[in-house]
Amino acid sequence: MRQHRRTTRLLGSLLLVTAAGASAVGAAPARATPTPLGHVIPAPASVEAGGAPYRITNGTRILVDGSREARRIAAYLADVLRPSTGYRLPVTDDQGKGIRLTLASKDASLGDEGYRLDSGRGGVTITARKPAGLFHGVQTLRQLLPAAVEKDSVQPGPWLVAGGTIKDTPRYGWRGAMLDVSRHFFTVGQVKRYIDQLALYKVNKLHLHLSDDQGWRIAIDSWPRLATYGGSTQVGGGPGGHYSKADYKEIVRYAASRHLEVVPEIDMPGHTNAALASYPELNCDGVAPPLYTGIEVGFSSLCVSKEITYDFVDDVVREIAALTPGRYLHIGGDEAHSTSHEDYVKFMDRVQPLVAKYGKTVIGWHQLTGATPAKGALAQYWGLDSTDAEEKERVAAAARGGTGLILSPADRIYLDMKYDEDTPLGLDWAGHVEVRRSYDWDPGDYLAGAPASAVRGVEAPLWTETIVTPENIEYMAFPRLPGVAELGWSPAATHDWDAYRVRLAAQGPRWDALGIEYHRSPQVPWPAG
Repeated sequence: MRQHRRTTRLLGSLLLVTAAGASAVGAAPARATPTPLGHVIPAPASVEAGGAPYRITNGTRILVDGSREARRIAAYLADVLRPSTGYRLPVTDDQGKGIRLTLASKDASLGDEGYRLDSGRGGVTITARKPAGLFHGVQTLRQLLPAAVEKDSVQPGPWLVAGGTIKDTPRYGWRGAMLDVSRHFFTVGQVKRYIDQLALYKVNKLHLHLSDDQGWRIAIDSWPRLATYGGSTQVGGGPGGHYSKADYKEIVRYAASRHLEVVPEIDMPGHTNAALASYPELNCDGVAPPLYTGIEVGFSSLCVSKEITYDFVDDVVREIAALTPGRYLHIGGDEAHSTSHEDYVKFMDRVQPLVAKYGKTVIGWHQLTGATPAKGALAQYWGLDSTDAEEKERVAAAARGGTGLILSPADRIYLDMKYDEDTPLGLDWAGHVEVRRSYDWDPGDYLAGAPASAVRGVEAPLWTETIVTPENIEYMAFPRLPGVAELGWSPAATHDWDAYRVRLAAQGPRWDALGIEYHRSPQVPWPAG
């Protein structure tokens, strides 16, 4: 991926001159028709096509307005483009023609994440009010270039950007993906790889599920056995692993460089066997259970009646909050089947104020609405189309009362669900979820009785009972993840399966160029070859 590229491989002027003339010495040129402006994912909010395309050449420069953030994003763009084009693409404050990135826009309608892209014969200009918008505009520019731009070796081009204007802002502020690193552990480098893939589709939240029955994955200084013992295994009995505080901070830093906010989750009071095995005193009977490597749920619970439980939670929340610059901390709260309803309510009444104490906003799975969500809390709904009406109404009532909603319906956008009965990975307790099913719904009216204004956005969870490698992650996430990203970003008026599946098919060569292992769904008309 990009973080592994070395600037030194850009060789020097001899190679650059050779690359510029590659098509003249026998390399077959890419198609000379540029990608239409609206043919990207997520679909832009507004497109006005027209005029001559811009062609990136060996004389192209990346021009910035002098701000540090614009220069950083320009350096990122140059790192994407240089290996495949072979061009120098200097980043400069000079005036002139080329690819210009500017944060000078005074257009308030662009908000914090919107951008404007203007393309014509003289160059491409991306303007935004905030760095996140500029970065998102760069992702659109990437998709407007041929898929070969993603390769790590010099390609023949030509590198055309269609003429016209895109003005683009997101529908929702929450466009998330969750990665479960508890059931199977993934290294810092593997998480970074997923971050890069998320960023291409303007995902802006990375939810890390850091604790569960099978493993505790973050070092806590005040309770060290959580990581060293509780993190020593995983599903199937492998070696597990955990992140040091430096590791976690590096994930947070890298995500921020791609304009994703990390949302850490410590699941409680259930899904806590790794913690209970690490410290006997957290159990009501004072006896530590053995480490767990299976995939059953609902059997574990912190001891609600013990005061040490809240000392433990206070310490964990304090240390994780200190490492996390983002606004949110997820406290889980689902499948607490071994905790009585009375104890569950008591626990959440004690724990939610601890999150606020350390400056964070509570998120919980939608079972949190069975207690009293704190002011400003978000509930993450993971039910099914067929979920009991009473449970749905409880969530909707909380939404009417001011609790914000993140929508993650399991039979729509749980990325660990099998595509069909022949899918070699994943589970099927929520049914089979093919690409169309994951895309063809509207978050704005999904949950009956919940006001549309309560919906903060969507998030695609990937649980890892069967997911062991980065290739497994990619196979389950692609091609479904881009559709979730589009649900979160694009206006509802752009939603059209027949048009989307064509745009999605065009992403296949890009994933091939990036080395992404994806599922070739029969619902998508992938290019031949």
